[in-house]
Amino acid sequence: MTTFDKREEGFEQEFAHDEALRFKATARRDKMLGLWAAQKLGLTGAAAEQYATSLVSAEVEQGGNAVEQKIRKDFDAKGVILSDHQLSRTMNDLMAQAISDVKAGK
Repeated sequence: MTTFDKREEGFEQEFAHDEALRFKATARRDKMLGLWAAQKLGLTGAAAEQYATSLVSAEVEQGGNAVEQKIRKDFDAKGVILSDHQLSRTMNDLMAQAISDVKAGK
């Protein structure tokens, strides 16, 4: 194996590791976001956990803006007033926390 091959393999491993961390952080963010949104929707206990899990599933299955769209739809249906900016900011804050948690091994 040449030095170039070793470097290429190292970059591939680093990319795969980064993608795995990104996936874990996104799933953690979606779970925290789901629990936060569930509270705003008046859900508690098992119902709140189920709602949070549904957001994680929506991200995995649909990707894109699925989580944000689901929360917006649910908030609108229940009359929860929250701007798109506030939702986006909460998502960003929770992502930062999730990344920190994943890096710390939590």
